[in-house]
Amino acid sequence: MDLQAQLANLRQRVAAIDARYGAPPAPPSRQRADTRFFIEHWSEGEVVSNDFGPHFQMERLYPGHKRHGSADIGALSELPESFLDVLSDREITSAPPERWAFLDTETTGLMGSPGTYAFLIGIGRITREGFRVRQFFMREYAEERSVLAAVASHLKKFDVLITYNGKSYDQPLLEMRYRQAAHKLPFGRLGHLDLLHGARRLWKLRLEDCRLVQLEEQILGVCREGDLPGELIPYVYFEYLRSHEAYRLVPIFHHNAMDILTLACLTAIVPAAFRQTDAESLSQVGVRRGEDLAGIARWLRSTDEHAAALEMFQRAVEAGLPDKLLFRSLWEIALLEKKLERPQAAFQHFTELAGCRNEYRIAALEELAKHYEHKERNYLSALECTRQALDYKTSASLRRRLERLERRHTKMS
Repeated sequence: MDLQAQLANLRQRVAAIDARYGAPPAPPSRQRADTRFFIEHWSEGEVVSNDFGPHFQMERLYPGHKRHGSADIGALSELPESFLDVLSDREITSAPPERWAFLDTETTGLMGSPGTYAFLIGIGRITREGFRVRQFFMREYAEERSVLAAVASHLKKFDVLITYNGKSYDQPLLEMRYRQAAHKLPFGRLGHLDLLHGARRLWKLRLEDCRLVQLEEQILGVCREGDLPGELIPYVYFEYLRSHEAYRLVPIFHHNAMDILTLACLTAIVPAAFRQTDAESLSQVGVRRGEDLAGIARWLRSTDEHAAALEMFQRAVEAGLPDKLLFRSLWEIALLEKKLERPQAAFQHFTELAGCRNEYRIAALEELAKHYEHKERNYLSALECTRQALDYKTSASLRRRLERLERRHTKMS
C-alpha cells in the first residue's frame, strides 16, 4: 500500500472514532475560539500552573466496588507489602500498595529521536476508595516543562514504579525529555517493576501476543469498545495541535486510563503466580491452564529451584498441554529427574519419549544409550539405542558413540 493510500486509510479510521465519540461538526474558522474546542472546557479536568507555566490535568476514580473484567478493583488495596519481592528479584522487598505508581505514556512517535515527546503521562495509584488515574497533558509543546515538573512532584508520593515495557520505552524516553528540559530525573529513588517480563514468562506459551490490550482481553475478559489503536495516537494528537478540536483527544485519554487500570489489575495476578506456586494459590488468581503452569515451571528451573520446577512441570502435564508443548515438558521433566539424581524416573521418561515420534526422540535415545553404557554396563542395549538414533538422523557424535560401543561390546564378548 503506497503512502497516499495509507493516509486515506488512517483518515477513515479517525473519522470512525470521531463518529463513535459524538464529535460536533467543525465550526467556521472565525468561531474556532468557541470554548467547546478547548480541552479544559471539554473534560472534567483543570488547568494547573507551576513555576514552569500551565498544563492540563485530569483525574478519574474507578471505585473499589467495581470490577475490571474478572479483576476486583477493591482487592488491590489488600495486596501485601512484600507482594513484588520475588518478581522484582528482591529489588522491591517491601512497599504498601498505596506507594505504587502505575505509569504509562502516550507519545508523538517511537523512542530514539530527540523530537519524540510524551504528550500525555498517566499515573495510577491504589487508594481505599478504589483506583485513581491522574493524567498530565501537554496542550502544546511549550507546556512540556510544566508537565514534567508536575509528574516529578507527583512521583515523590511513591516508592515503586510499575510499567509495562517501561524499562525499555517509557522511562528512557522520559529521562531523555527531563534531560532536554534541564529537569532533575525523578526515577532514581523508585524501585521499578516492568510487568512485561513476568507476563511473558507466565503467558507466552499460551498466547502468541503478550501486548497489554491482548492480556486485557484474554486474561481479564475485557473487550474495549471504540478504543483508539495505539498506532493512530500520534496522528490524532497532531490533528489536535493543528485544529485544537478537543473532542479528538477523548479516545486518547480513555486509551491511556484503560492501559493503566489493566496494568494494575494484572499486577495483582502476575507476581502472585511466582510468589506462591502451590495449586490452591495459583487457582485463586486464575492460573490453571497447563501452558501457564509450564511457564512458571521454566522460571523455577531458571532460578535453580529444580524440585519445585519438576513438580510444576508435572502439574502442567496433568492439566493438559498441546502436543508440542507436552513433549517439551516431558523432556524437561526427564532432565530434572536426572539432575535430581533420580535415574530410574529419568529413564522412564526418556523411554516414553524414545517410543513415539517427537522432536526429542533422538536426544532421548542418546540419553538411554548413556544410561545403559554408564549405569548398567549393558553395551548391547546401548548399541541398539544408538543405532535407532542413527536411523532417524546421522551425526558425528552418534557415530563416535557407535564405534566406541562396538569396541566395548566386542571386548566384553
